[in-house]
Amino acid sequence: MKQKVVVAMSGGVDSSTTAALLKEEGYDVIGLGMQIWDFSKSEEDVFGTCCSPRDVMDARKVAEHLQIPYYLLNCEKEFEREVIDYFVSEYLKGRTPNPCILCNQKIKFDYLLKRAREFEAQKISTGHYAFIERDKNGYVLKRGMDREKDQSYFLFNLSQKQLSSIILPLGRYTKKEVRKLADKFGIGVADKIESQEICFIPDNNYPGFIKKRLPNKVIHEGDIVTKDGRVLGKHKGLPFYTIGQRRGLGRGHDRPLYVVGVDLKKNLLIVGEKEDLLRKELVAQDVNWNVSIKEGDKIDAEVQIRYRHKPAKAKIIPRKGSMAEVSFLIAQRAVTPGQAAVFYKGDVVIGGGWIK
Repeated sequence: MKQKVVVAMSGGVDSSTTAALLKEEGYDVIGLGMQIWDFSKSEEDVFGTCCSPRDVMDARKVAEHLQIPYYLLNCEKEFEREVIDYFVSEYLKGRTPNPCILCNQKIKFDYLLKRAREFEAQKISTGHYAFIERDKNGYVLKRGMDREKDQSYFLFNLSQKQLSSIILPLGRYTKKEVRKLADKFGIGVADKIESQEICFIPDNNYPGFIKKRLPNKVIHEGDIVTKDGRVLGKHKGLPFYTIGQRRGLGRGHDRPLYVVGVDLKKNLLIVGEKEDLLRKELVAQDVNWNVSIKEGDKIDAEVQIRYRHKPAKAKIIPRKGSMAEVSFLIAQRAVTPGQAAVFYKGDVVIGGGWIK
């Protein structure tokens, strides 16, 4: 009897090729789409964004071509609770969130796995560029072969239970090879352009989205100040700024200025020069370890603090309460609270947490 696997099919080339590869390998494939956001709420053109109506249509066409069943799940309530509410609350706390990581953990690999059980499927699969392997100590998450497309950063907080249930076929391919495979399978999305925006903010207007989600009284204007307290102007509300930001600070300064911090209690936006963005240390919270560690261990590894950040050598010390201290050998630019710090040993994800 063929092993049954549910594939999260978004209508893009990656998930479509994943479904085709698994069918070719002999799996009993079921395609599931996830309606995570009501795009009728947006006044912008949403086509081409992740999980848009056009994507659903493309996914249905691919499933029909592959002769596999396809079902669309309404995940709006779960997405609202787990991702959107988190996104807004993090900005209100002066942090810059990464909703895609929470979407992967809570929606794609938690909720989806529960729904897959209803189809009597023990495995789920997605089009992520990463590897999952098993060794004597459990399941190991590794970088995908294509370093430009590697998405292991987004999967750092998956549990051992989740890792044991996931198949990631694209880890061994480059993006160029995946497009060639899609063309070979004749699935019609080989040249489809990838979405770059957050799916529920198709116009990329974060401040506008946050304003619509919150009453006006929650966000207040305040002073823009230097590190020594000099007032330079007014900000529009702390949730509308992020560490390293240069635009939107007003004009008339005699040198380029960047956001280097916030003071929530005093409602201050703190700015400085480029070198003021450099940090040699950070504290990570809610750390998920994929290796055996003890509090106080000193671990030499590489740490990635953004998706496109080049991993930097650092020493990591686990602390109680799922915390970790990270000390970089060379200071890094724009260490941003709310973003993920992911720890690597070579290609292996050994852990990661949220920058506090």
